[in-house]
Amino acid sequence: MTTDPPVLLLAPRINETGLQLRTAAGLRGLRAYTAASWQAPGDLLGAAVHVYGGPLFADAVGRELGLALLEPAEDWLARLPLALTGRRVSATTLAGARTLRGPAFVKPPADKLFAARVYPDGGALPGPELLDGDTPVLVSEVVRFRAEYRLFVLDGAVRTGSRYSVDGDLSVAPLGPDGAEVLAFARDVLAASAAQAPLPSAVVVDVGRTDGGWAVVEANAAWASGGYAAEPDDVLDVVLRSAGPAAQLAAADRPFLRELPEVVR
Repeated sequence: MTTDPPVLLLAPRINETGLQLRTAAGLRGLRAYTAASWQAPGDLLGAAVHVYGGPLFADAVGRELGLALLEPAEDWLARLPLALTGRRVSATTLAGARTLRGPAFVKPPADKLFAARVYPDGGALPGPELLDGDTPVLVSEVVRFRAEYRLFVLDGAVRTGSRYSVDGDLSVAPLGPDGAEVLAFARDVLAASAAQAPLPSAVVVDVGRTDGGWAVVEANAAWASGGYAAEPDDVLDVVLRSAGPAAQLAAADRPFLRELPEVVR
């Protein structure tokens, strides 16, 4: 008896990481399927599908394809100790952030509902005519990251990583000379996270070097994150776990499920 191989479904607007994952999937015998539209392909219904793409695409096809999409808790960064974040971070609402009297870095914790950046005060944030006040946000003290690195994490260990920024500008390269320090700091972060702020079994964690040392930047869903110069085959392992059939979901990952909308066509 034979079964069809798993399918890696890619969003219609395929990016460089998607191209790399498509090649890596083909080399290990998986079917790689680039969607023609923002709808679940009919011939994939009932198949063992994994997805790579942005939140809008995942929401559009996830429920119909029976996917379990993993993402970190919205307050994950705020629950880490100051020694690892390098600045005070709080999880609040957009209504709360609108009361800020001075500059702060404000971002939506998951979906890109508005620009993540330094705002001079709360009055510069999107108003109630654009976004509801109960929209979750993270507010942090302003800190300058000299270099930033993306790490793909599987079962609490870094599988691969890449530099992606220097002094705020895109600068893609392997981990390079800082690799040992990056991985050592990542081990501290993942150990603290396991004890105080759990992560899903497959996730992306970004860390960076500031003038004061190493600090966590943020955590994101692996199925929607660019791989930069990370090893594509290892990125694929993390992506497959992070967005696959709900029937294969481990019990420990249930708290990290993205709530998928019911799409009416």
